[in-house]
Formats: sequence, C-alpha cells, structure tokens
Amino acid sequence: MGSLRRLGISLLAIFVALVVGAAVGAVVRDRGSGGPDLSERNRALTAANSRLEREVGAADEFIARSAGRILGGTLADRTVLMFTTPDADGGDADAVAAALTTAGAKVTGRIALTDAFVDAAQGDRLRTAVTNMIPAGAQLQTGAVDQGSLAGDLLGLSLLADPANNAERATDQERGLILDTLRGGGFVAAGDLAPAQLAVVVTGNGARADHNGQGSIIAHFAGALRGRSAGVVLAGRSGAAAGSGPIAQVHAEDRLGTTVTTVDNVDRRIGRVTTALGLAEQLDGKAGRYGAGPDATSLSVAGLPG
Repeated sequence: MGSLRRLGISLLAIFVALVVGAAVGAVVRDRGSGGPDLSERNRALTAANSRLEREVGAADEFIARSAGRILGGTLADRTVLMFTTPDADGGDADAVAAALTTAGAKVTGRIALTDAFVDAAQGDRLRTAVTNMIPAGAQLQTGAVDQGSLAGDLLGLSLLADPANNAERATDQERGLILDTLRGGGFVAAGDLAPAQLAVVVTGNGARADHNGQGSIIAHFAGALRGRSAGVVLAGRSGAAAGSGPIAQVHAEDRLGTTVTTVDNVDRRIGRVTTALGLAEQLDGKAGRYGAGPDATSLSVAGLPG
C-alpha cells in the first residue's frame, strides 16, 4: 500500500508539473514570436491561457479521482481540529475537511478566528483574556509573549492532546470557560467541538496581512499550536506566501519554518490533498513547504512510509 501511495503521489506531482510547464511554455513561445500583428499575438495568448485553464482543470479532475487512493489510511484513527482565519474561503475549509476525512481522520470541530483575534490593536485585550484562563496546573510557554503565540499556546494546551502521551491537558469545564470567554470577547466563533491530536489552520490570500500585523499574528499562532501538538499545517492561497502573508512569515522565521508545514495552493485540489499528506508527515516529525510559491520546495509531499 505504501509503495502504491508513493507512486500515486509522485505521478500526481509529475502530471501537474508537466501540465503547468507545457502551458507556460506555450505562453512564453507566443510572447516571443515577435509577430507583426498585435491582435494576432493577443489571440495567441488568449488561446494559450485557455489551454492552461483546460489542462489545469484536467489535472484537478485527475487528483479528484486519485485522492482516495493517495490519501486512504494516511490519517487513520487520528483526530484533527480546524481553525480558519477571517479571510479564509469557506469552500477551501470545507474541501480540506473532506480531504482529511478521506485520509481517515475525524474532524472534531472548527474554530473561526475573528478580525479582533488577528488585530494587533486588540493585543492587550486578548493577552489579558488569555493569561486569566490558564488550566489548573498548567503553564504557558515562557517565549509566548505576542498575542498570536499566547493565544495559540493556550488553545493548543487546552484543545490539543499532549503529543507525548495523547492525554488531554484541560477539563471539559476549563475548555468551555476558555471558549466562552473568547467568544464573549469577540475573538472566535465556534460551535460544538472536541479535543484533537492535530490541527490545520486554513487562511486566505493574505490581502490584509500587513494590516495591524495580521500575517505575523497568524504565523505565530500556528507555531504555538505546533509547540503543543503532534502536527500543524498552515494552508492558504498564493498571496499568503508573499510579502507579509502568514505563510511567508512562517518561512521567514527558522523556529517556525522548521516545525510548521505550509501549503500555498489550498484553492486547488492538489493543495487540499497535500494538506492532509503534510499533516501525516508531521507525525514523523517532518515539516515541508509545499505549493507553487517562491519559497515552496516542492509541489506536494514526495511520499510517506507504511
């Protein structure tokens, strides 16, 4: 099963790379043709872009048909808690949840982080709330001082199982108080949920990442969750991997970049499959940078043992 999965993942990556490479090559050739008629060149570019859209669509269909074979059992008997940032696309989050389920995981709930949660101007208010809700007998990490790290450390401590022994570190009453307080303060929106072993943070395109430090706050939040769990993936769209985007911020800090797995094309089927594969890879203590962004090291996870 493991060799088939590795073969499927490798074929998936090669297939998409060939499709994109061929289409981009067609665009470059058309641009460099130097034809005398500008309108003719525009028509050629339009045709090349149409081919690209069709071929990428075909790649997405290939991945959709292969997802069960590639993902099956990679997260068997694992539990995952999902977080979404204010700019996350609901369709992306739903598709990631479906990929996790296909991989055999149980999604125990979702927590939506609000604009106030990722706003540095609300930092003092959030820090005060966090430091007043630490579970009995627990301590927050000494290095968790910024609002993203503090909130991630508290939620990781209370909602994610201890990776050393899979034990819960907060009571139901403590978890209820924490979530009620954060909901009451306008920092999160959450329905019923249960503790989990792993976490996925789904973010958007990073359009407002430089506004009041949002990109950095999300990056540090994901890093703090990772410090309390067996694995975390931060998945977003291409803009999240550029400039002040949260994925770019993870890559910019060695402490985060070597522990948190990132996926920068969650709006594509391959990105959703990679999110689940990356979470399985985290269980082996590995972190990757996946997608098509400037700091991505490969399109998808090369293979998994087993």
